[in-house]
Amino acid sequence: MNVSEEIEELLQPYNFEMLRDIRPFLEEYWAVSFPIALIYVLLIFVGQNYMKARKGFNLQRPLILWSFCLAIFSILGTVRTWGYMGALVRRDSLKQTVCFTVFLENSVVKFWSCLFVLSKIIELGDTAFIILRKRPLIFVHWFHHSTVLVFTSFGYKNKVAAGGWFMTMNYGVHSLMYTYYTLKAAKVNPPGWFPRLITSLQILQMFMGAVVVILAYTWRQEHGCHTTMEHFVWSIVLYMAYFILFVHFFYQTYVMPKVKAKTKRE
Repeated sequence: MNVSEEIEELLQPYNFEMLRDIRPFLEEYWAVSFPIALIYVLLIFVGQNYMKARKGFNLQRPLILWSFCLAIFSILGTVRTWGYMGALVRRDSLKQTVCFTVFLENSVVKFWSCLFVLSKIIELGDTAFIILRKRPLIFVHWFHHSTVLVFTSFGYKNKVAAGGWFMTMNYGVHSLMYTYYTLKAAKVNPPGWFPRLITSLQILQMFMGAVVVILAYTWRQEHGCHTTMEHFVWSIVLYMAYFILFVHFFYQTYVMPKVKAKTKRE
């Protein structure tokens, strides 16, 4: 099998990826993401207030199952989207995947992008486990969850071509992140470098997301390039905000403790 045949093989959808297309439904009701995000934020405060005078629940088994299911889902999404996008770059060009929306009509992309949008609602359940177990809830967690839900729905509805890479990178990082969560929930201590790797990849994801947005905006003058100023502004603002927040989290979690420990020894 030569290279072109291998690429065509990767681009072919499986039967389950050719099920009924729910894109029209998600496009019509994309604005529902706003009240969902608002309710999510309100429930955070309600939940924290409810748990304030109560002991945290022991949810080890449900958490293992939850994290494991999301890890498997993310791994499958990673294999299919990375395989497809990589094959598309080799067959055509990076510009084709960043700027033009033709590939969005492929069954593989339609199937996994639909699940991707819906998964952002499911993933809000991560926060419920944190609150019910009375674990620290940091700003970057709930801000990222709520805004990504709205941003993903917006990009999906407007068929933002660069969203193919947003989805692909997110699947990849989440496959490692939820694997780590599964191990932690099962009280299996992974190597100390594993969580640092995940946060580093999240930072890289935000940086590369900004790069993809800038490339799409740079190529916007070409015929057929589906990119607008609105897409550019919202994408770059959010990716820069995520980048700053994750860099700050990395510093506070992994760098600051070492600095303090070194200072004490001296």
